[in-house]
Amino acid sequence: MAGRKVFVGGGGNSAGQTALHLAKWAQKVTILVRAASLADSMSDYLIRQIGATPNIDVRYHVQVADGTGTSTGHLESLVLEDTASRTRRTVPADALFVLIGSQPWTQWLGEAVTRDQRGFILTGPDLPAGTGYDWPPGRPLPLETSLPGVFAAGDVRHGSVKRVASAVGEGAATIPLVHRHLQTTAAAPAATSRQPPPASTPAARIQSAAWVNAPTPTGTT
Repeated sequence: MAGRKVFVGGGGNSAGQTALHLAKWAQKVTILVRAASLADSMSDYLIRQIGATPNIDVRYHVQVADGTGTSTGHLESLVLEDTASRTRRTVPADALFVLIGSQPWTQWLGEAVTRDQRGFILTGPDLPAGTGYDWPPGRPLPLETSLPGVFAAGDVRHGSVKRVASAVGEGAATIPLVHRHLQTTAAAPAATSRQPPPASTPAARIQSAAWVNAPTPTGTT
């Protein structure tokens, strides 16, 4: 990116950190923000660093509407649209980095594991009441999903902070929770639940695996 005109789409911490990193080499870095301010979505320390970096520009109320490239597949220009007036203008651009959030790849779970409206897996206290099981006292555990004994950690989990360090920490924290679950189920009498559904899909196979020593279902899953 040395000496190039670079654009960063997004108004969160990831966008701010990316812009600061690129500014070390790029001729100019432009942050494109759809909102009116960075204050609601970016940490104050990043906003201050961006303001103190001379080759970073922030454009508000703007989004990428289109773009053009060269015959070799390199970006050449962007069409920027004002979100209020809908007016458009074309600007030269060498690169575009898009950091506007994430979408979890959890569709393969089907209905086996409860998720929020965006597809992130609900765990622990975020699980809604009546998820299909009569949970014993102290359950579900903090990172436990709606399937007893199945845990989620990292970016795929609802409410995660989307940081590598946090994901690693949650993964490590899951280990003692799994041990606790196994100790609890080993001490409990064998469940006399109905037979699990046929394991014809990945989601069903997860459900079948989690059914072993699981509490007796109280509803349809």
